[in-house]
Amino acid sequence: MKFVLTGDSDCPIARIALGYGESVRTESGSMVYSRNVEISGGLNTKKKGLGGVFSAIGRSITSGESMFITTATGTGDNGEIAVAPPIPGKIMELKIDGAHQYRLNTGAFLACDESVDYTMVNQGITKALFGNTGGLFVMEMNGTGSALVSAFGDILALTVTPDAPLTVDNEHVVAWDAELDYHIEVASGMFGFTTGEGLVNSFTGSGHVYIQTRNLANLAQAMHPYLPTASN
Repeated sequence: MKFVLTGDSDCPIARIALGYGESVRTESGSMVYSRNVEISGGLNTKKKGLGGVFSAIGRSITSGESMFITTATGTGDNGEIAVAPPIPGKIMELKIDGAHQYRLNTGAFLACDESVDYTMVNQGITKALFGNTGGLFVMEMNGTGSALVSAFGDILALTVTPDAPLTVDNEHVVAWDAELDYHIEVASGMFGFTTGEGLVNSFTGSGHVYIQTRNLANLAQAMHPYLPTASN
């Protein structure tokens, strides 16, 4: 994927260059502008007909991802599409090949090469009930190429090794190596009431976890006292 990040460093947009016939897939509603590009939308599934409709609906319900996905295809030698996430924060490229596949948290996906595919991986009912990493399924990127992910705040890469496991607040997880084992648990006490922490992801094995430095749940909680309330 040929792209550049422009704009404010905390609120960038990704400008993706497309030659004639080249395509990228982007999150529905993420386009800022385009030129010499044909835009087409479709259901977020490979199935056709009525089965595809139900598949997209089910995927949206069980994974938290959009029912739709946009494909941008260059119609000339200087095609371009600019995309941006709905919240302020960084955009990062993940290089994907046979040795590097990733699982993404809900809302992290922004764009990917046409040669990059994804599957929805069942993460088990216990993790789905406890966590916020995509509900019953999480998105696993595979194939060869690049994917763009976004985060609220900055993105940091943390290394996990067999002798150095990692525990991350659930709301801060953006993406992780698909080879890592993980489980979701309560931080301490009764849902973290004794420490102020909630659910956490514990990662083991070898690989990287990408985290965001801020989370929307904490922002919403901090803003709540200042929001107007309905009066009788």
